[in-house]
Amino acid sequence: MEGVTVVLLLIWTLISPSSNGKAWPPHTVCRDGNLEVFYQSCDPLQDFGFSVDQCSKHLKSNLNIRLGILLREDIKELFLDIALFTKGSSILNFSYPICEEDLPKFSFCGRRKGEQIYYAGPINNPGFEILEGEYQVLLELYNEKRSTVACANATVICS
Repeated sequence: MEGVTVVLLLIWTLISPSSNGKAWPPHTVCRDGNLEVFYQSCDPLQDFGFSVDQCSKHLKSNLNIRLGILLREDIKELFLDIALFTKGSSILNFSYPICEEDLPKFSFCGRRKGEQIYYAGPINNPGFEILEGEYQVLLELYNEKRSTVACANATVICS
């Protein structure tokens, strides 16, 4: 158990905003009855916008999202890492290639530093029911050089 605590502390330290006391404001993704989802950018240099069309603890397999960000890095390739925690314990780690050099899945693949990404549309994910509880989700988008494109600390509360 001690090892898990050290890993969590290391992850938190790496993705937390800089120690100058300033942090980006929290943003509400959705709030509907039994479900509340909010996030805060953990990139000390940049915030971003994200929202979903559906706010239900019964997550559909095709979820419509909106994402907007100004790129500080080129994204010839783009990857997403997700880590899900509850009560301090890791329950899921997932990595997904969003843009691969030979297999661009979205129109923004290949964008350059200084350009904007605005995506509004579906993402394919496994449909599932969000179980009652409070969850912390660490999300990181990074390019082929492992440079952070965006990161967020999200909280999901389901009652």
